[in-house]
Amino acid sequence: MKKFVYIVTDRNRTSMHVGMSSDLIKTLDFYKKMPSLFFDSAQQLTRLVYFEEFRTEAQAIARFKVVSRFTRMQKERLVRSCNPDWIDLTIGLDFEHILMSKPINTQVTMPLSILS
Repeated sequence: MKKFVYIVTDRNRTSMHVGMSSDLIKTLDFYKKMPSLFFDSAQQLTRLVYFEEFRTEAQAIARFKVVSRFTRMQKERLVRSCNPDWIDLTIGLDFEHILMSKPINTQVTMPLSILS
């Protein structure tokens, strides 16, 4: 099962939170449903700005321990290294999740005019 280490931030990039999850979409959905659980409502951590994927939990835990000890400047550099515009990556994950959950139609259909 895949594991992810991620960084989420608020709209103004005031707060940054490092986390680990096996299901990023569910985790981000939780952040959106419980906006003031960890911080006040002005600092809703709803923007996924960075994530890494790992094959094992041990790898993810090791990386989580490293990234969570980063200073703010180091976290910002990490985000900018692959997401310089701080775009919310949730949009791409949602799209990929939708594609992966739909069965792929492999059946070839022929127009009726060819069959007659």
